[in-house]
Amino acid sequence: MNPDDLLKLDAQLCFRLYAASRAMTRTYQPLLAGLDLTYPQYLVMLVLWEKDDITVKQIGEKLALDSGTLTPLLKRLEHSGFIIRQRRAENEREVRILLTSTGRNLKEKAKPIPAQMFEHFGITLEEITELKRLLDQITGSACSPENPASSC
Repeated sequence: MNPDDLLKLDAQLCFRLYAASRAMTRTYQPLLAGLDLTYPQYLVMLVLWEKDDITVKQIGEKLALDSGTLTPLLKRLEHSGFIIRQRRAENEREVRILLTSTGRNLKEKAKPIPAQMFEHFGITLEEITELKRLLDQITGSACSPENPASSC
């Protein structure tokens, strides 16, 4: 392949990932609107539905987000009545996040969303599994300690 061809937008994996991410987020929007959630809030709720009563730091580690990004999301989720933010008595610098009954009940309403997404994109479970494996490989390589540009 000609080196100039490698500098074409169409040759860039990063652009494909970026465009796919934006398309994915746009596709989620109408599904999440019925839950009164944005896509980033949905990600937080997925973490909490998996494990309730965790710290902001733990959520940030799971989602690769810093507390400056998470705090406004969590405030809006609390304002919506889905979570409670509570300072830990033993360490007031740590804030634990707990689901409210409304937040727990929201999980039932969210259950159809993954199947709707699969159907929308028309890809099989096997293809999704392979795509996730490849994306995890890319993320792992980009975030490895051996990568001097890593900021993960």
